[in-house]
Amino acid sequence: MNTFNREQCDAAIAEWIDCCGNYNAIKNLIPTNYVFNFDSEQIDWMKNANKNSEFCTEIGVYNDQLVAVLCPLDPNGQKIIVEDYPYSFLNELEGDLNLVETEQYTLVKNAILSRELRTIDDSSDMYWPVSSKPMMEQDKAVEAIESWRNEGMTWFYRECSEFQGSRIFKKFYVPAENLNPPKPGLTSMVCSFGLKFSDVYQRVLPTLIFISFYTDLENTGSIEKISNTYDWSQACPPICQFM
Repeated sequence: MNTFNREQCDAAIAEWIDCCGNYNAIKNLIPTNYVFNFDSEQIDWMKNANKNSEFCTEIGVYNDQLVAVLCPLDPNGQKIIVEDYPYSFLNELEGDLNLVETEQYTLVKNAILSRELRTIDDSSDMYWPVSSKPMMEQDKAVEAIESWRNEGMTWFYRECSEFQGSRIFKKFYVPAENLNPPKPGLTSMVCSFGLKFSDVYQRVLPTLIFISFYTDLENTGSIEKISNTYDWSQACPPICQFM
């Protein structure tokens, strides 16, 4: 498991902050088709260390590469100081990225017979799948990821040229529920940047999209809506409620 000590973590975060106004530096650091990859050991570490309904993914630079650092939060939303922080380099995918969404429906048929054995009611109800996780619809995930790939550098250029990088993300707040997969057998999580429009801020904002990988996603054994794709991470800035 790749980890930073506290000094290395602070240095990596500070280096990214220094890069945020420099478009050429950002272009070299962030190929828009690259992703972060967190293994099951890192995910389990975060589940055990985090004490909040959200955790923090801070962005840094280490050895001239972009990194995402997992930082647990206390009940008040403040960063927990630990000896080692897991991190992942932004790297090219090793293979195809498989987004899966499975929906199962339940059809309940009802029939009532009278005392004379005559049919007095015959009806059926369709129960639609309900998601118990903060998941992202697959088509929206694909749209956000492709938007980042095609327009991410344009987004950075505008932020650097018009706002001197002050609005570029420094960290993301992510629901801790993303770390609790809907089935056993989690092997890793790929974390991709995405772009989506915010109705609140009336502009396009970056997000992190978490995509889980299992030993067997298809064999769900559940009537719930199952997906391996999660969103809802909030970029800071502009959304920095815990600062």
